[in-house]
Amino acid sequence: MINQREQWGSKRGFVLAAAGSAVGLGNIWKFPYLVGENGGAAFILLYLVCVILVGLPVVIAEILIGRTTQRNPVGSFRELSQGNPFWMAVGGLGVLTGFLILSYYNVIAGWCLGYVVESFKGSFQQIENPALAGELFSSLSSKPHWTLLFHGLFMMITITVIYAGITKGIERASKIMMPALLVLILILVIRGVTLKGSAAGVGYLLKVDFSVITGKTFFLALGQAFFSLSLGMGALLTYGSYMSKKESIPGSALQIVILDTVIALLAGFMIFPAVFAMGMHPAQGPSLIFNILPVVFNSIPAGYFFRIVFFLLLTVAALTSTISLLEVITTFVVDEFRLPRKMAAIFLGIVVFVIGLPSALSFCGWQNVRLFGLTCFDFVDFISANIFLPLGGIFIALFVGWFWGAEKASSHLLEGAVNLTPFLVSAWSILIRFIAPVLILLIFLSSIGIL
Repeated sequence: MINQREQWGSKRGFVLAAAGSAVGLGNIWKFPYLVGENGGAAFILLYLVCVILVGLPVVIAEILIGRTTQRNPVGSFRELSQGNPFWMAVGGLGVLTGFLILSYYNVIAGWCLGYVVESFKGSFQQIENPALAGELFSSLSSKPHWTLLFHGLFMMITITVIYAGITKGIERASKIMMPALLVLILILVIRGVTLKGSAAGVGYLLKVDFSVITGKTFFLALGQAFFSLSLGMGALLTYGSYMSKKESIPGSALQIVILDTVIALLAGFMIFPAVFAMGMHPAQGPSLIFNILPVVFNSIPAGYFFRIVFFLLLTVAALTSTISLLEVITTFVVDEFRLPRKMAAIFLGIVVFVIGLPSALSFCGWQNVRLFGLTCFDFVDFISANIFLPLGGIFIALFVGWFWGAEKASSHLLEGAVNLTPFLVSAWSILIRFIAPVLILLIFLSSIGIL
């Protein structure tokens, strides 16, 4: 038998930790540039619909699996499937996906931490255009000592939180970081919307133009709704395994989804009013964060201070995600191999750092090392984000909706859920059985280039 499992100290702690898992660079970096490239408010509206149809039902399903079994992803599927090897492999896929994503995500997180240091040093003060900002990023990321230093430092911070445990580590850190994240965003939102000329940016985010919606827009909104909630990699399942059966899963899931979505929307209001105020075009693509914003901050009053705040914000958002990813593989090792948590956290953190070295070096010396035509960084990103994540999401929906069975799963869903009506249970059952698997399949086919 597994020893008495630690539980979250409070519902608030669980919601903040799980929302922190979902909130990451996808919300603050990717969501704004997708909004910018795909018509502003129309994309946002489509994104919200996709969150309701796919995000919320799968969030509920993942947490439900974890809480019902009080196990890691592999242990959860083993128990609920009575040892079925296929479904155990699905649990293993979640652990592997979390491991791979953490190995390269930590590199990006390290850049964010490095940019905080560079902001304090004033490295961006003389940058006058996005091209120069891009050159600075290329210069910094191409230095092995700079990239590996911050890759290592960020992993050490993540290990420290996991080492401390659920309540004293993850929950305590989340209760500090998530409010701090909101405060930092609000500071930048207020700064952005008070700039002269910012009204155009606000209007861009609020005025819906349905003529800009295309098939591509739909797939991008659908994919972002799925990826931004950290679905398919065992994070919410793992966090759910520490959840009390006295708490309401639907209520907690709804709060997680709302918090994640609000932060993504606030990120838009943080960035686009300032971009429009500086007379720049919103469709800047992935370069928005590292190439465009440093120039924007140089053009506004107290830009030095707000640049530091912004990159602190990115760093905190990245940390809440790396914590959840390392927790997935740590919980797996602790449950399956009976390794003490502290030892597992240190050992796995070191392993992830080492496995992440090829991704880090893809920008500083290993640019010509290719796997199927991709750099090490791009290859790991592609197989984990474009293949493993959507496959994990599809299998979770099919498992809960069909193999375990929505009716049997619903009986566990009702535990702790006081105000859950039969209509809502039926609606969730329909979404998890029919709508979510089909839409996630479309995400998968789109992400590998078939659609």
